[in-house]
Amino acid sequence: MKAIIFAAGVGRRLQGVTQGRPKCLVEIGGRTLLSRHVENLGRLGVRQVVLVVGFAQDHIRKAMAADPFAQDIRWVLNEQFTRGSMTSLWAARSEMDEDVVFMDADVLYAPTILARLLHSPLPTALLMDDTVKQTSEECMIAAKAGRVLALSKTLSPTYDEAGEGVGFLKVQKSDIPALLQSVQAHMEAGTLDMEYEDALQGFFNEVPVGYEKIGGIPWIEIDFPEDIDRASLEILPAMRELENNATTTPVTR
Repeated sequence: MKAIIFAAGVGRRLQGVTQGRPKCLVEIGGRTLLSRHVENLGRLGVRQVVLVVGFAQDHIRKAMAADPFAQDIRWVLNEQFTRGSMTSLWAARSEMDEDVVFMDADVLYAPTILARLLHSPLPTALLMDDTVKQTSEECMIAAKAGRVLALSKTLSPTYDEAGEGVGFLKVQKSDIPALLQSVQAHMEAGTLDMEYEDALQGFFNEVPVGYEKIGGIPWIEIDFPEDIDRASLEILPAMRELENNATTTPVTR
């Protein structure tokens, strides 16, 4: 399996904090979000990582060159990085030659979340935080009969259950053509400001995409300055507590 991480965006809402650096290089607990990504992937056996870069890419390249966990990085440049994230997915299409996990770079999460997706028996699947109800800009998964209907900030009118999408999507190789066909239709239509989640609607219509629930496991998407505060004060301590409990819980036979 190969990981494709989307790290091209400008992150305008965080520029007052990041001061010209990509938001994937925000440090939480002394580690960047991106460094945590590549470490978690490596520990789960995903050695090949593709980074889709654009804005301030030199900062990312420098950080990865010095990162002990970045062993096999391939680089894709999205020259249209000021447009929607759909353009990052399309820029990386030549790298989709095996099973892939797509990942937003701006997420802090307990490693068990990623493990649940990669180890899922579902060959193509998303992660759903079923404890989240939409209150503002959350990108929500709407599902029915165990299948994803949509992944969007606008909930579809009919669904059995819904929850926030974590920002990771695992796709088996045989489903990649349908995914690219869905995105290509929007690229050819020139709707370049579309987010990749909305561009995948045709894919969800055609492919039975499943989901794993991760409600209760700590994670956060970093979009606003207050998200950095919450990540440091709430999410990271919860991640450490979860890890400590996992290492100290005795094994029963």
